[in-house]
Amino acid sequence: MIPLARSRHAAARWAVLAPHPDDETIGVGALIAQAAAAGRLARVVYLTDGSGSHPLPRAGDRARLVRCRAREAGLSVRRLAGRAAPSPLFLGWQDGHPPAPGSPAFTATARRLAILIERAAVDAIAVTAADETHGDHVAAHALVRAAAARARRRVAVFVYRVWGGAMPRGPRPPLVTVAMPPGRRRHALAAHRSQMTAALGPGFRVPPPLRRPPARDRLYPDTPR
Repeated sequence: MIPLARSRHAAARWAVLAPHPDDETIGVGALIAQAAAAGRLARVVYLTDGSGSHPLPRAGDRARLVRCRAREAGLSVRRLAGRAAPSPLFLGWQDGHPPAPGSPAFTATARRLAILIERAAVDAIAVTAADETHGDHVAAHALVRAAAARARRRVAVFVYRVWGGAMPRGPRPPLVTVAMPPGRRRHALAAHRSQMTAALGPGFRVPPPLRRPPARDRLYPDTPR
């Protein structure tokens, strides 16, 4: 492993693409904190609206859940990155229903992300790995690859793990962040009350193993398949 602070990406401007609100803290909370502390956090971007986490029995429930999860995400990012960090960007895909690569919706979102890469001068972007076990996570990876290819700026793609166990060994070693105080990460994850408690009734709960992520994040150079 190569410490991020001593790598050629030490001065990179980083963006993070999280498939759902809470993935940013579980997967790369330490990266967000480290990049923000150095003034090198370009943006945290959320792919989906998070509306698949709970049953929606009544009209209007989806809109309320989407607003709730957006508020939680904003609070989590502030707890990781500080109040001076840029506000999160929400791409608005419906949770659990990613458009197919090459479809008009996918292409439009890839174009939007490519514009962000250019305008925010992003040098490196972190996204979930292509072999994650959740379809939205797989789609997030495909979207970043498409946006990076479209952007008129060279951007390095790194992958991180949320679901799916250990990463396979690649040709290049991963980058590793500085250690993040566990209490700070737990505080950021607690911002996602809808995913951590029964505040909104029955629904998804972050499983116990993911509530205790390691102190350091590992960022694996993406290798196109």
